[in-house]
Amino acid sequence: MISYISGIIRSITREPGRAVVVAGGVGYEISLPTYVYQSLANEGVKEGSEVELEIYYHVTERQPKPMLVGFRHPSEKQFFEQLIQVEGIGPSKAASALVFPVSKIASAIETEDIGSLQRLPGIGSRAAQKIVATLRGKVASTALLQDAGISDQGQVTTVIYDARSEAIEALVTLGYRHSEAQDKVDEVITVNPEISDDLQALMRDVFKAQVSKQD
Repeated sequence: MISYISGIIRSITREPGRAVVVAGGVGYEISLPTYVYQSLANEGVKEGSEVELEIYYHVTERQPKPMLVGFRHPSEKQFFEQLIQVEGIGPSKAASALVFPVSKIASAIETEDIGSLQRLPGIGSRAAQKIVATLRGKVASTALLQDAGISDQGQVTTVIYDARSEAIEALVTLGYRHSEAQDKVDEVITVNPEISDDLQALMRDVFKAQVSKQD
């Protein structure tokens, strides 16, 4: 199974979003969600450029030809893996639907913004409702991603002993400064001390607090 690839782009197209990446003398055909292609294009990545991609690898008895989907960051791949758990949404449909950064889609899920989800290709009202029903409350950390540049400092190796510290480090990996992350977590604990030992609840309330400040 392939989970990561580093190599040279031999060809890349927008429609359909696809790249052939040569690594170790082998060319790998990789599907690129629209926002991933756009991210690469914005950085001037083109034929002959070096590229590193997180890879979702899919193959089944019914689909013996392997399907590789590329992402810039592990958090994006993780969101994709959550999305395909929704009934009726397989890897091909999910890859086609990701035309916006994953943080925006996750935010729509957490705020139950059905209208925004229906703007995704192939996602109608019923599918949007299934997405919200399945994933709401599970993608708050993704909704907090700093899209301007998900930090490469995200590989945190510090041992975490409590939910508060883990929440702070999770925000740091999403691109927040440590002091800013600490303030956000302490703020929601002050409002609701009962969630201080619940990582998922902390991340959810941090997201809700941020949304409230934007309104």
